Amino acid sequence: MFDPVIAPSGTLLGLLQRGRGDGTLHALTAPRPEALAALNHCVLRDPRHDWQVENRSLYYARLYLDLHGELDAIEAHLFHPEDVLDTEESRTGLALAVLGHLASYGRRDALELLRRYAAHGTNWAWALDELALRDDDAGLRALAAPVLARFATDAEGEAELAATVRDAFEPRPWRLWADDPRPSVATRVRAAQEAGCFDRWQRQMRPTGPRPGWSVQAVFAWAEQGLERGAALHVPAARCLSAVAGPEDRPEIVRAAEDGTEGARCTALRYLADSSDPDALTLIERAVATGSAPVVEAAVDAFERMRSLAAVDRARGWARRPDPLGAAAGRVLACRGGLQDRDPVLAALREAVRGEGPDAPTLWTLVDGAGRLGIACAAPVLRHIYRETASSHLRGRAARALAATDPSFGTGFAVECLWDCEETTREVAARHAETGDTRVVDRLRRLAADPAEEAEVQTAVRSRIGPEETAV
Repeated sequence: MFDPVIAPSGTLLGLLQRGRGDGTLHALTAPRPEALAALNHCVLRDPRHDWQVENRSLYYARLYLDLHGELDAIEAHLFHPEDVLDTEESRTGLALAVLGHLASYGRRDALELLRRYAAHGTNWAWALDELALRDDDAGLRALAAPVLARFATDAEGEAELAATVRDAFEPRPWRLWADDPRPSVATRVRAAQEAGCFDRWQRQMRPTGPRPGWSVQAVFAWAEQGLERGAALHVPAARCLSAVAGPEDRPEIVRAAEDGTEGARCTALRYLADSSDPDALTLIERAVATGSAPVVEAAVDAFERMRSLAAVDRARGWARRPDPLGAAAGRVLACRGGLQDRDPVLAALREAVRGEGPDAPTLWTLVDGAGRLGIACAAPVLRHIYRETASSHLRGRAARALAATDPSFGTGFAVECLWDCEETTREVAARHAETGDTRVVDRLRRLAADPAEEAEVQTAVRSRIGPEETAV
């Protein structure tokens, strides 16, 4: 999937792509055709950088409801000839998830569209999962024949069916079909269930990777083999070292951390850092100065995991370094530093935004640190990140940090956060938005009464308004 093109944050499309609460508020006041066009653009061209983590489906589904939006564009997208050519889940996943939420709100057209796509679409398994949560037994039983028809009746087809049943995210349809009164359905599904269970048992009986009794060198060799295959195994390899290495093996591990092969060096650095070895910090500094890119990355990651006072003290000395170790030092101070570390954390935050922009991965930790340390001077930078980032998770972190650093948050961003796409951001807003704004009270009541809302959000809402106010 290509990285999405995100419109400027000041436009309706840009707001909706980011999942900001202001996107909903602006869409409800914009001309309806314009709002629906922007909404369809987002749903049909998933704007998320990480579609497996960031939330948008409930956000977009609620806006379809508020705009009384038709589903013609979604239908055309799902059944476009490209559906056969592009089988990636990312092409249709967001649209199917939106339909699932709409079905839970009682939109019959969304339910019927999901049923049709489960029967005929390429990404049918996702649609079936959505229906497993929302459809009745009769609707699911009607899909048994078209779904099973996707699998050939030869040995290869039955093996593919068994793997599909075994790995199903939502097992409800398969359990229903296993008890189907039609022998042709029930027999195949039961056989697939049994084959899947047997396959899982076989895999458990034939584990791959390290075994008890391996030597330190064997673990290093396993990590090196992983790198040759393009798989970074130094993290599990370091855990294996914890099981097989004794005090007598320390010199060998230290030598590997100093100048071993890439896999061995990454593994040794991780192991020594996790075990708080007294030489770990010196070896990490040397690795950053002399190691290859994978070694530098492993060394920096190992340093950031360290919880010792020595690591925090060393971070204070490294924070001004213009290299990956200096950036990691800023993140360590953000996570574990004290009030005396506010200045380097703020400097790291500003430098990250200036050098890498509002979507820099390092900002996640630095934003949290600004809030944890209560750095009031960071509020302007945090507001910039909140407005501009394309990551709804990073925006939520910025909102939490602003709640701790910006006195105007309760009457400002907290209000729009009540409409945000991320439930954790809505929860922050529910706890901090000033109820003097009538929009806030109305929104809190609606969230309290919405069965699709997360329990944590509703708990926060009910801490602000009485039980009699939630009965709407």
